[in-house]
Amino acid sequence: MIMTTTPGIEGRPVQQYLGIVTAETIIGANVIKDIFAGLRDFFGGRSATYEKVLQEAKNAAMQELMHKAQDLGASAVVGVDLDFETIGANGSMLMVIASGTAVRL
Repeated sequence: MIMTTTPGIEGRPVQQYLGIVTAETIIGANVIKDIFAGLRDFFGGRSATYEKVLQEAKNAAMQELMHKAQDLGASAVVGVDLDFETIGANGSMLMVIASGTAVRL
């Protein structure tokens, strides 16, 4: 399935708009990860641990978005948007929201 942030796909006209699809994923960051991230923050550098958690959450949201679009009979999702938020006590959880328009090309 084609998934793109653009409003259309060059050379592939949209035959039918099937509706907006959304997917949400929430992943917790545990205390061990917080400790290592705190050390990274203090000494500088990138946090590979948090980057991995962020990538996992994004991938899960995109997979769910694709499955919801497929359930509608879509061949693509256009206008994909990703939003990232922290929630929970002290921002201990990461929420990724993916949305887009399911279309049939």
